[in-house]
Amino acid sequence: MREALRLLASQHLIVTTRGVTGGSFVSHPDAEQLADGLSTGFALLTHSASVGLVDLLELRRALEVPAAGLAAMRRTDSHLAELRGALFDPVIDDFDTMMAAHSAFHRAMSKATGNPLFELVGSPLYQASYGEEVIGVLPEGYWMRIDADHRRLVECLISQDAESATRVAGEHLDFIAEAVR
Repeated sequence: MREALRLLASQHLIVTTRGVTGGSFVSHPDAEQLADGLSTGFALLTHSASVGLVDLLELRRALEVPAAGLAAMRRTDSHLAELRGALFDPVIDDFDTMMAAHSAFHRAMSKATGNPLFELVGSPLYQASYGEEVIGVLPEGYWMRIDADHRRLVECLISQDAESATRVAGEHLDFIAEAVR
């Protein structure tokens, strides 16, 4: 029984307190806790032979294209500030900085949808570690295009142009897919 309670507590499914009014109670995990659990499972899958970069990009396309449209309609000034803060300079930033900024940008875009489920499901996707494997095959100008796409997406969100945001997001992911083939 104790082992079962410890396992549930380690998965943030219950909270155990001591004392006269203590006991074990069902917890209400937040999106970040759930995303951590998904990230662990996702990392295990992406390091197996059954899930590859193509699979990741297909899923990203299914999520990010409609998310960009929602973000354009629902974004706040705070979201715009977070997206701007996640931009990088491809001329002076190194690979690790650009990878981190790229991930932060897409997490901020998920947040701007106003739907916490996009954040929950999207978060593990942006922690995937495929960057090191593909760095040698990236075409010249790759990071310049990524930066330009991100800036175009921010402009679409500023003008609350959902149609353009979905188009730019689709083009962005199509470019990435083509670049890493």
